[in-house]
Amino acid sequence: MKKPVVGVIGSSHRLENRFEMQMVSEQNLRAVAEVAGALPLMFAGCPEVTEIGALLDAVDGVVLVGARANVHPSRFRAEPDPRHEPYDVNRDDLALSLAQACVARRVPIFGICRGLQEINVAFGGSLHPEICELPGRLNHRMPRLENGEIHPDLNVVFGDRHDVRLVQGGVFARLLGRETIRVNSLHGQGILEPGERVVVEGVAEDGTIEAIRIADAPAFALAVQWHAEYDPQCNPVNRTLFEAFGEALQVRRRAA
Repeated sequence: MKKPVVGVIGSSHRLENRFEMQMVSEQNLRAVAEVAGALPLMFAGCPEVTEIGALLDAVDGVVLVGARANVHPSRFRAEPDPRHEPYDVNRDDLALSLAQACVARRVPIFGICRGLQEINVAFGGSLHPEICELPGRLNHRMPRLENGEIHPDLNVVFGDRHDVRLVQGGVFARLLGRETIRVNSLHGQGILEPGERVVVEGVAEDGTIEAIRIADAPAFALAVQWHAEYDPQCNPVNRTLFEAFGEALQVRRRAA
């Protein structure tokens, strides 16, 4: 049997402030290839370039990866603020519809960081633009030096930062074989109100929603707020999630 094919969404990026690019980190591609056992296929996060029906005819699953840009507040009935830029409205246009289409067409979908936020908004949920501004919340943004620069050591940037309590008997707890895990944290936006079919499966120690699933989805439809693409070759939590996604891809391919 041929390898499953996984569509990995790209994000807008301007090179040298003039060349429009689509970008995906190699970590995401390697996680799909080396742990999920699939062929990663990057597609443009832009509806003028990527047609959802054609994409889903060509792939066995989709990963909505993390990105620097926030989901635009107009998508969840809030006002934009320059402090929370950049936005990527083209990716919003595509990803929100794509998340709904994947669930409807039984295509496995895995959301990571921004991907979790997109899936939540796609099903009617809302986000807070800066989760650390809520009372009692931790600073979930990536570690930085005292001068504001990103920490140069990736082991620090992607290091485990806080615990996540998983719902007893939930999908994540069953997959991971435990009810408490420890994860990294590199985000500003976070879920404020879960969408209509969004089931909360994991919560950080400060109440931030970290893991969700879509209720009654006929295929794999999970998302996490942390960056699960980081070192899934060795990290047991992230490895288990990508392996489970890979198993769902095989089921989809056999049924096709």
